[in-house]
Amino acid sequence: MEDPESSPAIPAAVLASRAAALAVGTNDTRRKQRAEIEIWHIAWPVILAQALASIVSLIDIGMVGRLGRDSVAAVGYTTQFLNLAQSVMFAVGAACVALMARAIGAQERDRARTALAASLLISGTLAAIFTAVVLAFPHQLLDLLGAEPSVRDAAIPYFRLSLGSTLLLAVSIILESGFRSVRDTRTPMLIAGLVTVAKTALNYLLIFGNLGFPRLELVGAGLATLLAQGVAITGFVVAASRGDPVMRVRLQDLRAAIPLLPGVTRIALPAVGERVILNVAIMTYFAVLGHFGSVAIAAYTIGTRLLSFSWIPGTGFSVAAATLVGQSLGAGDAKGAEHSGWRAARLALCVSIVLGLGCALLRGPIARVFTNDQGVVEALGPFMLMLALAQPPMGVHFTLGGALRGAGDTWTPLVAAFLGNWAFRVPLSYVFTLGFDLSVTWVWAALIADHFVRAVWLTWSFRRGSWRKKVGASPS
Repeated sequence: MEDPESSPAIPAAVLASRAAALAVGTNDTRRKQRAEIEIWHIAWPVILAQALASIVSLIDIGMVGRLGRDSVAAVGYTTQFLNLAQSVMFAVGAACVALMARAIGAQERDRARTALAASLLISGTLAAIFTAVVLAFPHQLLDLLGAEPSVRDAAIPYFRLSLGSTLLLAVSIILESGFRSVRDTRTPMLIAGLVTVAKTALNYLLIFGNLGFPRLELVGAGLATLLAQGVAITGFVVAASRGDPVMRVRLQDLRAAIPLLPGVTRIALPAVGERVILNVAIMTYFAVLGHFGSVAIAAYTIGTRLLSFSWIPGTGFSVAAATLVGQSLGAGDAKGAEHSGWRAARLALCVSIVLGLGCALLRGPIARVFTNDQGVVEALGPFMLMLALAQPPMGVHFTLGGALRGAGDTWTPLVAAFLGNWAFRVPLSYVFTLGFDLSVTWVWAALIADHFVRAVWLTWSFRRGSWRKKVGASPS
């Protein structure tokens, strides 16, 4: 045992260093708390906006579901192409967030506005091309997915009206991405609320012919979609003209954006490739489901819309991660960017587990709210259970994918989408169906493998840290 008298006194410098260490620990704790608050601050309006969008989707399918199984299947086929269009626009939006957030983090707001203008130019061009193709070849495109003749004929008017709004959708998505880049997620949330009211009212009036309006059924649903997109773009344009100066794109900004087009394209192309790979895989998967008839198609259409609520947290945390990672890297804070990504992923995982459990336990009662077709209800049960099991890995890969895109790394999510879908989901669904002639439940199970593989790949990639070198930040 030491003699207290022989022990040297602790120098003041040592005491000071220990006090500093305690202060750093306290500051680290506070910084982590502030980081979580900031993530929630950005994420919760996105989550609410996505919830409103899902409510609109559920109301839409709930009303169309009263028209019969073929109408629901027609919406399902159309939705595959609408998802493809949205995916491409979201890919350009990812490039927009990466460039704008980094410019804002570096205090270069003029460059941020120019990046927004460049994104609008690219998105508008792609949307115009897509719209021309889908309006010119609706029969051929629906035949590619193996739609039954009766379903295809019912789908074509709805198909043209819904997809005819793609150009409006493209502008809205880019402006929404711009708002998120400046950490304003409340404006898109308010516009989502306005669109929810408009779409619900238009469906009520035009599908069933209420209050003296003509009963247009599926055509009315398509027309309501087109008009609701008009409401959305009006809201975004008005909000942009009155909001942050970064959002006020002028004619000279469009001209100045031309030199930035290669940079936006460089970041957007892998993201577009990711979305195309994903959606072509889903379309192929959808075609496999076609072997089981319109009941499986209707179950898939209703089920994905029901469980879209449990995907929403991943989307919200993905947006928060992309914004915070991009702005941190723009400010030269690679360590802060990494912390933001991991914290957002942990929050997404916790919330996804809770919501997945709720969806799994309540799948039967929820299904009966949206369809009175007993065959569809029975098919929905195992599908919703499989999707519920996929929620935790889905929340993780959504969030880390957003963090990587915010850093400008759109190649890693592209590889993840390819591995999950083309190495697992699609091959497994074909093997289960054509190789072993198993039930549709096994086709649903292929979803779990897809999302698990993507979560593992993106977790490993984010931990490896090569995304920091892509933007010139030294690893911490």
